[in-house]
Amino acid sequence: MMFLRTLVLALALPMMAMAQTGPSAEIQLTIRQQLDAFLEGDVARAFSFASPGIQQIFRTPEVFGGMVENGYPMVWRPGEVRMLDLREEGGSLWQRVVIRDADGRDNMLDYQMLPGEDGWRIGAVHLLTDRGLSA
Repeated sequence: MMFLRTLVLALALPMMAMAQTGPSAEIQLTIRQQLDAFLEGDVARAFSFASPGIQQIFRTPEVFGGMVENGYPMVWRPGEVRMLDLREEGGSLWQRVVIRDADGRDNMLDYQMLPGEDGWRIGAVHLLTDRGLSA
């Protein structure tokens, strides 16, 4: 009986660990890695986290970086980052993120996440707030 309990526990632990490092953790890591790349000024690396469709639209890391710097300054130079819910909507996974900008305002964004051959990629980013969130 003790052997059976040990065996069940031994089989359950890896599955519990996989659940904790499943798509949610991988998706959050992808977003954080892109944000870190922007902070480090590594636009080429940040561009590598974009989906092939986004890469095709912007063609080069420099054009992509210019769009982010001008259109999404909170992503270009993020402060505090908080990951909220991951949800499925219209057949896509969307990760909600709150990013504090240089002025100390919180901005809510939705990241569309797409599976790729080498991991998750960012397919779109929607700014949900025009100005910082209030408490």
